[in-house]
Amino acid sequence: MNRYHNAQETATPRESDREIREMTEDRTVCNEMYYRQIYDTHGEALRNFMYYRCGDLEKAEDLAHEAFIRLWNNCVKVLVEKAKSYLFTTAHRLFLNQVEHEKVVLQFEKTVTTQLNQQDPEFLMEEKEFKKQLEAAISNLPESQREVFLLHKIDKMSFQEIADIQEVSLSAVHKKMYKAMSKLRDSLEALRDNKI
Repeated sequence: MNRYHNAQETATPRESDREIREMTEDRTVCNEMYYRQIYDTHGEALRNFMYYRCGDLEKAEDLAHEAFIRLWNNCVKVLVEKAKSYLFTTAHRLFLNQVEHEKVVLQFEKTVTTQLNQQDPEFLMEEKEFKKQLEAAISNLPESQREVFLLHKIDKMSFQEIADIQEVSLSAVHKKMYKAMSKLRDSLEALRDNKI
């Protein structure tokens, strides 16, 4: 009986070791404990980041919650170590999609309602054409360069903050910004030369 009793005692720690090993091996976000920890750690920062991007707290909360929902829906594919990057990238893309949708709605509203403007019509046309060409030049940038350019110029983020969000080196961010500025400068100079 004593031998049997010792065998039971040794089986329990081995079983608990196995359970711990299984928990630590499953590093996907599907583990509810990890998911809660990720939410507690990054939820407020993500909401704040989106608030800085859109300037509307309610929209920022909606975007952050949607990013967490998508994280949960794709939990099998996302490791805990990559969860922050996944959340910020997803929320950023959701925001860009929302902005694009709002642009379409705004453009539609502009075509429906005609507004009288006191400014010189020729100036307005040139300004409108320049904005359109600038947006086209920005949208033609490679995604990584466009993201760095917009985060730095529109969101006023430092290069270090951008490097942290993209999880790349500071020199990589500098290089992307340099390339984006060069391409935009070339595009705008080409447009100016065509008009002269």
